[in-house]
Amino acid sequence: MKPVQRLPAVFYCSPSGHEPVREWLKSLSAADRQMIGEDIAYVQYKWPIGKPRVDYLRSSVWEVRSNIGNRIARVLFAVVESQVILLHGFVKKTKQTPVNDIELAIKRLKAWKHEEDQNQSTHRQ
Repeated sequence: MKPVQRLPAVFYCSPSGHEPVREWLKSLSAADRQMIGEDIAYVQYKWPIGKPRVDYLRSSVWEVRSNIGNRIARVLFAVVESQVILLHGFVKKTKQTPVNDIELAIKRLKAWKHEEDQNQSTHRQ
């Protein structure tokens, strides 16, 4: 039997060194962090998957859906070069994922890709 491959999860890091998803997770209770972490791990081991745990939003951005008590948490991510890039996390307050949150994740994904391109061109020289 073929061993299960796990996609590594990578926290988006801003140019100033902040990791917004990691910082957001640290602000939650241990139980909430555990539930969200289990859902992210499920994505890492089972990708590609769909609803109800994961849903496509747009522009390569997906969301992991986590029920934490009586609230709903979302971690927006992208899969790039066999890595799960964790872009944005929040507790949902509306039925649909807010456009501003999706746009923030897209902006962070573009910044992450730009940084990766810069690092690769530096290593080639």
